[in-house]
Amino acid sequence: MNISLRQLRAFLAVADTGSFSRAGAQVALTQPAISRHVTELEQALGLLLLHRTTRTVELTDAGRLLCSHLRRVFEDLDASLLEVQGLASHQQGRVRVASSPTLSAHLLPQCIARCQREAPAIHIKLLDRIQHDVLQSVRSAEVDFGVVIDPQDVQDLHTTTISHDPFCLVCPASHPLANHPQVHWRALHGQSLVLLDHASGSRRLIDAALQSHGATASVVQDVGHTATIYSMVEAGLGLSVVPQLAVPAAWMRRQAQPASNELVGRPLVPLVERSIMLVHRQHRALSPVAKHVWEIVAAEAGQLMGFAGIDAA
Repeated sequence: MNISLRQLRAFLAVADTGSFSRAGAQVALTQPAISRHVTELEQALGLLLLHRTTRTVELTDAGRLLCSHLRRVFEDLDASLLEVQGLASHQQGRVRVASSPTLSAHLLPQCIARCQREAPAIHIKLLDRIQHDVLQSVRSAEVDFGVVIDPQDVQDLHTTTISHDPFCLVCPASHPLANHPQVHWRALHGQSLVLLDHASGSRRLIDAALQSHGATASVVQDVGHTATIYSMVEAGLGLSVVPQLAVPAAWMRRQAQPASNELVGRPLVPLVERSIMLVHRQHRALSPVAKHVWEIVAAEAGQLMGFAGIDAA
């Protein structure tokens, strides 16, 4: 079936205006051209779409049905064309981003808010997933790019480090370690710990730091979210090592209170940091609008952690 967009637009203009001459003025065609396009459309469909008289034009049942579908189709088409056109200005479109949980909770909200302020016509769709699934969604092109922690085996992906995030101790204010302005990793030897599980990009780094500093601790719980960790630490189940990005700033300043079950954060020394990285598919350039969002995420992470981000390749 050989039907053109021009024929369909001509028919819809006649349906909207009730006149061939007014339809021609609406779509910048002559009245004979409008009549020819509609006639060709009817011949291609094998159906009469309009009842024509010398004074009126009325839709047939088939014409009304086609008209109702075409309105939706052209609304979607026009919206899609505007979105694609917006790519040229970097200021309009949809960008899909996948992120691991601690980053989804403590970095991406600020990035999305900044994007809404600076480029309100860009819509960011965030997929909050464990790190393995973030990397898979990047590889499968389900998302434009991902935000992850020190990924391994990613030779097939382009990675850019946008920030470094140190690990710190979280414990009740009544715990003896809360009395120190900073805590050595060795001080965790023999302690009960509640840690992020191995699906987190941070856990491998925490385990390596404990081992390298001779701190043999008992991991009593492995959980997926820092909110769960904090509830368990408050309940007295153990201490925790978490990324500083996930620790409220007030906890790092809070003084020890022997009778309090409030939580405090203390820097761990020697400094051990996790690298926050952006990843996209190797040899596949980001669209202009996705690159704009990439740069916003890098800039916001750099401001939060005092790091100069790097643009996408």
